[in-house]
Amino acid sequence: MRNNWDCLDFCLDSKTVLIAGIGGLGSAIAQAVSRTGANVLLADIDLMAAKKIAKIIQKERKTCELYKMNILNPAEIGQAIKYAQRIFGSLDVAINCVGVNIRKPSLTISEKEWNKVLDVNLKGAFFFAQKSATFFIEQKRRGKIIFLASLLSFVGMENRAAYVASKAGLVGLIKSLAVEWAKYNININAVAPSFIPTPLNRHTLKGEFKQKIIERTPFRRLGQPEDIVGAVVFLASDASNFITGQTILVDGGWLSG
Repeated sequence: MRNNWDCLDFCLDSKTVLIAGIGGLGSAIAQAVSRTGANVLLADIDLMAAKKIAKIIQKERKTCELYKMNILNPAEIGQAIKYAQRIFGSLDVAINCVGVNIRKPSLTISEKEWNKVLDVNLKGAFFFAQKSATFFIEQKRRGKIIFLASLLSFVGMENRAAYVASKAGLVGLIKSLAVEWAKYNININAVAPSFIPTPLNRHTLKGEFKQKIIERTPFRRLGQPEDIVGAVVFLASDASNFITGQTILVDGGWLSG
């Protein structure tokens, strides 16, 4: 009889991973999955930013390719997936790191601003999942779909109504799709970070607000990108094959306090 521990495999050797969105945490996730053995396709509307990360990965003699993709264009998502198949022969994991936040009082946020946040964070997420799942089903292979949710999927915060709504909606969307797509051997999950300094938000994580977050976090520090990547690699690996519809909090104990 095979020991259950023999089934644990956190490596991504020979797997192909598509990562949408290289700004913020996407770059750290791309480097982490590459170091665990995956072939990586970076898909971003900003190819220059993606190229910088690709060079870092390629310097480590890892395989990394680029594709220009707008998360709000379902056709481009499908084309990126087909490109991954053409270049690497397959696609095993699709990770969406694209996100946007407009910090503004709820009484003054405009319809255009509301729509931008919901379109990128929720509408784009749905079609990214749909196109990925369609590919996995057509290829008759197991597929993993992973999103970045947020601590704010579960709690509210001032001046972030659109963002909180979009990330709470994402958690519900993942649960629904997990139930619907399990019969196709598709896992769909998310990682929900707390406040992580990145080039996109570092200017907001300072002063009194930064101190407020640290005091609210049991570990008494801000999270770092390296705190997040382990959960993503786990969900991308075969070690998580019986996990779907879940959002893993990586919040330093914020919601436990």
